[in-house]
Amino acid sequence: MDHLETRQLRYFVAVAEEQHFGRAAQRLGMAQPPLSRAIRDLERQLGVQLLVRTSRRVALTPAGQTLLDEARIALDAVATAGNRTRHAGQDVPALRLALKADHDAGLLPKILDAYDVLPVRLLLGGYGEQLPALHDGRADVALMTTPFDERGLDSEPLITGPRLVAMAASDPLAARTSLRLADLAGRLLPYGTPAEKGFPKPPFDPHEPLDHSQIFSLIEVGSTVWYLPVWLAERFARPGIAYRPVEELEPATLTVAWPARSRSAAVAAFVRTAQRVARETAPYDNLFPLVHPV
Repeated sequence: MDHLETRQLRYFVAVAEEQHFGRAAQRLGMAQPPLSRAIRDLERQLGVQLLVRTSRRVALTPAGQTLLDEARIALDAVATAGNRTRHAGQDVPALRLALKADHDAGLLPKILDAYDVLPVRLLLGGYGEQLPALHDGRADVALMTTPFDERGLDSEPLITGPRLVAMAASDPLAARTSLRLADLAGRLLPYGTPAEKGFPKPPFDPHEPLDHSQIFSLIEVGSTVWYLPVWLAERFARPGIAYRPVEELEPATLTVAWPARSRSAAVAAFVRTAQRVARETAPYDNLFPLVHPV
């Protein structure tokens, strides 16, 4: 057998990512012995060692790292082909829009009202789920806030505004009208990153993503702080939380993004509609009511 099979790649990726045959077998829903045999057969087929095995874990060889990188690309391509084929075969075409709820800066209702090319099906997901949906063909277009990994995508900015820090209203820093990152030393973001390091850079990979209610509950009791766009802060005004600008934070930009290889006229029309609606929307230039201490 000369050609690799997707089954072999899935098995290998699971072992490589888990770094443990037992956990990988559990993830794949199979017993460990046949998984171990499949990886040994794969190494014999390729004529290289992919993994260094110890009693507690496995580690990738340079050849194994290469296969992991290529296998992820190949498996994503297979998933994308299936998703796009199923979508193309639907009786009623629709534009699939991926976004995180409440992260549309108030533009979504106006965009949907103005866009009349195809019905729009919303794919609501958690933090970071929009990017995979674009890459694997589950979504045609997405609304996302910078920063994100733009490789393989085209995008256009829609609206830009400050990124604020949300903190407990009882925090002594809430008495200030403006902060610097150094002022936030000793405070942590929701996933444990020191707040003074600023907004995390992509890729974001929280093991168990928190929803808005969980994050805001942690903020109110002083367990964490959070950086968020001004338009999201406006939607979640709570008496126990104070929002303050931080001088060194990069502003947030809401963008419309789509796969770079897309040639869809429906996507192009959606992008034009979103841009027109954004131009007609007032900018975020008056933060005084939001950040003024009470």
